[in-house]
Amino acid sequence: MSLQVEKLEKNMAKLTIEVSAEELEKAIDNAYRKNKKKISVPGFRKGKVPRQMIEKMYGKEIFYDDAINELIPGAYEKAVEECEEEIVSSPKIDVEQIEAGKPFIFTAEVALKPEVRLGKYKGVKVDKINIEVTDEEVDAEIDKERENNARNIAVEDRAVKDGDMTVLDFEGFVDGVAFEGGKGENYPLTIGSGAFIPGFEEQLVGASIGEEVEVNVTFPENYQAEELKGKAAVFKCTVKEIKEKELPELDDEFASEVSEFDTLAEYKEDVKKNLAEKKEKDAKARKEDAVIDAIINDSDMEIPDAMIKTQQERIVEDFAQRMQMQGINMEQYFQLTGSSYDALLDQVRPQAEKRIKSRLILEAVVAKENIEASGEEYEKETERMAEVYQMEAEKVREMLGEKEKKEIMQDLAIQKAVEFVVENAVEG
Repeated sequence: MSLQVEKLEKNMAKLTIEVSAEELEKAIDNAYRKNKKKISVPGFRKGKVPRQMIEKMYGKEIFYDDAINELIPGAYEKAVEECEEEIVSSPKIDVEQIEAGKPFIFTAEVALKPEVRLGKYKGVKVDKINIEVTDEEVDAEIDKERENNARNIAVEDRAVKDGDMTVLDFEGFVDGVAFEGGKGENYPLTIGSGAFIPGFEEQLVGASIGEEVEVNVTFPENYQAEELKGKAAVFKCTVKEIKEKELPELDDEFASEVSEFDTLAEYKEDVKKNLAEKKEKDAKARKEDAVIDAIINDSDMEIPDAMIKTQQERIVEDFAQRMQMQGINMEQYFQLTGSSYDALLDQVRPQAEKRIKSRLILEAVVAKENIEASGEEYEKETERMAEVYQMEAEKVREMLGEKEKKEIMQDLAIQKAVEFVVENAVEG
């Protein structure tokens, strides 16, 4: 394999990667062996057709796609290892040449780690954050606990009102025709939750059990289903159940049920203490963000779009995994929220940019101040990981290769850089 690197504008580069004709031939032959049982040629049993015969009938290109899919990942990985530049995005791949008997050539357009002109990072001024806990905040926290311990009481003598929990059947129609995915039975919906398309839930207010209500809505222009974007729809809905919350009385009995304390006064004092600890923790995180934002604003860097897009995709992928853990796949999420994959990418772009800029300026601080993680700090981190995965720390260390160890040491150094810039900040 050979590699050529051409630097482009805006911290982009084009890698031209050449794989030998021998390796291409091997990949094509592997593709033939994998697919020969699926290909029929008159006069031959399946799986017994010579490769030359298949290529004569269907063209030599018949095995190229599979050969490409086999060659590119490994060749690109080797190219990244050989490349002296630091690549910070997923590649945009283009095949330049594929022909039996000749080298296989493809290009990968990638983003390179941008240079950072680090601004002021010591003595950064940030606003002082108030961490005093008020009585109103204590009352609000206790009200949340009352909400969590509320009973759901079935209601049969009145119509739906805002805040009610309902169970309903519905079916959606566009131009009088039912559309796919628009039907639900025994569907739980809390009125005012905003879980459905804007305008849907409000129109159920006033509906009685067993009554069919027509709900008129318009799908958002960015709705994920192309055929429904911007379309007016009618949902025929029948409310089957109505439930309302009944909050517990705020007294000593309530306090003893939701805490380890016997009296409401003791419980309130504990809530206040916990809120103070939370506020202190939140204030620390907000101070870190404020300091890093100030350094970013005083620094200069040109971030390639491909680097931002890669970070956007990672954030959305993490979000999808969290949704999956809650039993919701992304298709369901998009249908319920009226959003789409592209809309979600746009939504997380500011977060992606902030994450990239924060990392880059902190890496610059690490380099400027010669910050390093110690072996002792690495051991403590692997012990923490061992607790999370319920393994022995030594086993965790054995599983980590040099690459993983280097990444952990880098992350620890970044965290020390955060502590350094915050300690050197000035509150005012």
